[in-house]
Amino acid sequence: MSQDQPRPADGDEASDSAQTAVEDDRGEVSASEEDAGPPHRWPWRRERVFWLAAALPALAVGAWWAWPRAVEWATTVSTDDAYVDGHVTLVGPRVQGQVVRVLVDDNDRVGKGDLLAELDREPYQARVDLERSRVGAAEADLRAAESEVRGAMALARAQRWELQSAMEGVDNRAAELRSQVAALRSREATRDLARVEFGRTEQLMIRNAASRSEYDAATAQIKVAEAQVLQAAEQVRELRVGLGLPPDAPEGGGLQDVPADLNQTFSGVRRALADLIQTMARLGLPLASHEATPAEFLEEFRKHDAQGDVDKIFAGLLPEAPAVKQAQAKLEEARRTLALAELDLGYCEIRAEIDGVIARRNVNPGNHVVVGERMMAVRSLDQIWVDCHFKETQLSRIRIGHPVDLWVDAYPGRPFRGRVSGFAPGTGAALAVLPPENATGNFVKVVQRLTVRVELVDLDPRQAPLAAGLSVVPVVRVREAPTGPDAGARLRTGGGL
Repeated sequence: MSQDQPRPADGDEASDSAQTAVEDDRGEVSASEEDAGPPHRWPWRRERVFWLAAALPALAVGAWWAWPRAVEWATTVSTDDAYVDGHVTLVGPRVQGQVVRVLVDDNDRVGKGDLLAELDREPYQARVDLERSRVGAAEADLRAAESEVRGAMALARAQRWELQSAMEGVDNRAAELRSQVAALRSREATRDLARVEFGRTEQLMIRNAASRSEYDAATAQIKVAEAQVLQAAEQVRELRVGLGLPPDAPEGGGLQDVPADLNQTFSGVRRALADLIQTMARLGLPLASHEATPAEFLEEFRKHDAQGDVDKIFAGLLPEAPAVKQAQAKLEEARRTLALAELDLGYCEIRAEIDGVIARRNVNPGNHVVVGERMMAVRSLDQIWVDCHFKETQLSRIRIGHPVDLWVDAYPGRPFRGRVSGFAPGTGAALAVLPPENATGNFVKVVQRLTVRVELVDLDPRQAPLAAGLSVVPVVRVREAPTGPDAGARLRTGGGL
């Protein structure tokens, strides 16, 4: 631009400069486009093939990694909140005393029946000896009671026959009374005949038709007849008095008349009956009251044997006699006391009740222990299970009997086989001593966990012992059919591990 030309204003000059710059840029772009020529697409295709080739192996590896886990997720239920648990038996003395020996220490393996500790035996041995002497005394008392009962049995036999004889004696004396009354009547008839003969002889004597000797003979004959009548009458009175009857005949009755039940009411019969009842009561066989008749008593006695065999009845009285029973009871009491003393003596040896391992020993020789005091514990190695705390959202697929793979952290790479055996009746929070109260206003929902017990089916404590508290990862194979007791149920009907 020459100096003669007019200078543009500042705004115009800036506008021209900008326009010139745009034109220059467009010119450069056009020039570059002309130099570049037509566009090429092959580099972009090669890039896509490269990324696709790189993605396919990654997808294959991902599928290889994800497929078994997806199958496992679909067919199993698992948790890492699981621990080994088992029974613990607390060992304590059943008698008090001083400890003289302790044969085990913590972590010792023991079997059922092994001797763990021993108490002082001397006081209990002395008690056993004392009770044995009491048993001997009780046995002697039993033999004495049996001898006494045998004597009472012999006496009862004799008294029974005395009663029978007394009844028969009354009948015989009643028959004799009737015989004597008949003899009295015969002699009275003889006396009456002698009186008639004496009257005839006396008339003949007056007429001198009979001699003096005939008269004397008739007089003597009548005296003899009267004496015989008196003798017979006295015998009749004696028999009646002996039978407990009045000596003279009752009004309207005869001398030969006796009550029909005289052999039941006669004093001698009643006395024999009373003696027999007393003896039978000593033998433990009170047959009747004092109001029973002898016939009723004997009939009731015979009913104690189907055939009425008296010997069998008496033979069965020996073990039932009160004296024998009392002696037997004392002997049995002494024997039981001896058995208790022997038990206490045996309890001085404290033995393991289960197979397991000693834990928490807290007793030493010289300690005085009392009944029930805890001396040590035995933790079982075979009565073991796993408590698995599953989320409540996992429980719908689990049933009793489902197989379980148990992965114990202490044995990596070695799975244990188990079986679902039961469900806890409540969650840990619900079974706590102070369960939470989810009142309105402060409730926050938290997924609860329920304890599921898994029993081990292939546990070998000698090869792989499981200690209580070990961490376990259980894998429940829920797609497999449940087996064993209560298979497929949610509640166990009974039994135990």
